[in-house]
Amino acid sequence: MAPLPFWRADRYRDRRERLMVRSRIAAAIRAHFDSQGFVETACSSLVVSPGNQTHLHAVQAEVKDASGRPHSFYLHTSPEFAMKKLLAAGEAKIYELARVFRGRESGPLNALEFTMLEWYRAGMLYRTVIDDALEIIRLAARIAGVSELRHRGHTADVSVLPKRVAVADAFGRHAEIDLLATMEADGSPRREALAAAARKSGISVQETDSWSDIFSRTLQERIEPNLQEGIIILDEYPRPEAALARASPRDPRVAERFEIYVAGVEIANGFGELNDAEEQRRRFTREMDEKQRIYNERYPLDEDFLAALARMPPASGVALGFDRLVMLATDARHIDDVLWTPGPSLGQ
Repeated sequence: MAPLPFWRADRYRDRRERLMVRSRIAAAIRAHFDSQGFVETACSSLVVSPGNQTHLHAVQAEVKDASGRPHSFYLHTSPEFAMKKLLAAGEAKIYELARVFRGRESGPLNALEFTMLEWYRAGMLYRTVIDDALEIIRLAARIAGVSELRHRGHTADVSVLPKRVAVADAFGRHAEIDLLATMEADGSPRREALAAAARKSGISVQETDSWSDIFSRTLQERIEPNLQEGIIILDEYPRPEAALARASPRDPRVAERFEIYVAGVEIANGFGELNDAEEQRRRFTREMDEKQRIYNERYPLDEDFLAALARMPPASGVALGFDRLVMLATDARHIDDVLWTPGPSLGQ
């Protein structure tokens, strides 16, 4: 049976309390960043390139000019490119609660249109933005009046210090795979080495799978099931899985990239931001070649972004799923429960 329209009084009445919490959390986040001297931005949603990561899928928009000639653009999947241009322009601390759009995403945690909280700090180590993200998570719990964030029976006590686990350590512990041994010294992936290790661990590997495909399947099948309780920072992603992050000064095989899981929900993704424009171009090209191989499509490069990146200062930043944060703070089972006006979904 199809759900009732969101505007039906009986359904809206059941959702309204969570929506009120959503508004209070958004206001508290703005106050938090404003008090630290951040500037709130409002980046354009219409862009020439939606991003250049293999498995990132955009919503395309066709716009006609005054003569009726069509022009192809995209709705942004993140304000990242635009915000980095603002860093290049001289802004040092910026944040945005952005409406963003992504295709091929559906399910209880996903919507075609959703809200992303992003912020950037110029000249700061990425450990600083990890602390920022943890403070935002604790702030949401305080505003909601809860001590634990919850999702489908799993919990995260915000008063307990989060666990910090390197991705390579997680692969060793839960999949018995020496992940770093499947990469060259410069971080280049060794596909056959990871395929052999994965098969030995009982993970299915297809002949057409790339190194990244095998990595993602192992992460999903062996690592994420062990991230269901508490707050866990999964840190130091391998370089092939960090297209926009700079390499770690500790080990060039890994990058300054982290993800935060709360009660099993992946909620934040952050980087020490790459600002080498030529290296970024090479990475984007590889990602689009892989996208072409898998999905038979590719997105254009944003040349204006690459020009700005060459002038962007060292910086760190985070993208945090705001709707998911509200879900966790209100123990909602479906993202539609915390969206003011749920939009169309794939399959409808």
